[in-house]
Amino acid sequence: MTQLASLKPQHFLWAVQDRVATIRLNRPDRKNPLSFASYAELRDTFRALPYAEDVDVVVLASNGGNFCSGGDVHEIIGPLVGMDMKGLLAFTRMTGDLVKAIIGCGKPVIAAVDGVCVGAGAILAMAADLRLATPDAKCAFLFTRVGLAGCDMGACAMLPRIIGQGRAAELLYTGRVMTAVEGERWGFWNALHPAEKIEAEAMALAARLAAGPTFAHGMTKVQLAQEWTMGLEQAIEAEAQAQAICMQTRDFERAYKAFVAKEKPVFQGD
Repeated sequence: MTQLASLKPQHFLWAVQDRVATIRLNRPDRKNPLSFASYAELRDTFRALPYAEDVDVVVLASNGGNFCSGGDVHEIIGPLVGMDMKGLLAFTRMTGDLVKAIIGCGKPVIAAVDGVCVGAGAILAMAADLRLATPDAKCAFLFTRVGLAGCDMGACAMLPRIIGQGRAAELLYTGRVMTAVEGERWGFWNALHPAEKIEAEAMALAARLAAGPTFAHGMTKVQLAQEWTMGLEQAIEAEAQAQAICMQTRDFERAYKAFVAKEKPVFQGD
């Protein structure tokens, strides 16, 4: 196990307080685009999170009124035009590895989105477990607008599960902006909050999760991901095993004793 509070990334902002880690892309003058280096550093950070003893929840936050404008046109898209197939596949696999790392990090991830959230930025929001947005959030899976397919970083698998096949197909074919109101109505955004309140709402939600049975939250995250490829009987059996494991935790015992004593349980994550 390791401690990540002292992490000092080079390509994004990182802070840990009360077991909640906050990540912000740090190029607000350009609406926070991703670069080759920031993709890789984010991937490696999420890969380290399963072993972090001091982080229970992650918040992907906005910076300077925007979330993420996707891959940097000059630093990513330009160089990609000149790459050979081996180099291109290495890049697309790396971007997919970031999504896999978010899904596999063992911690609930909350996206708090303001302003621009497009391309790979929309994928980051999609990969989060919970998504909050402001009324001005503009989310677009705009890959077709740069001559690419909509099937990027797991979008064709994940987006239909969140908003439905027809709605996902429209967004992925057209690359149009999904308004915040549409996103909330379709279930992409869990809630909308004013810009001046969204970060506080995200941190309050993160605090609630961090105060919960965090071992059990990790089990929920694992099952949400793994049950995509299971039949119903497999899923029920997997959940029986997962719940039996959780019943061995001290948090389960704490909850029982608190109930008997008519007190609120204080979970400790073990």
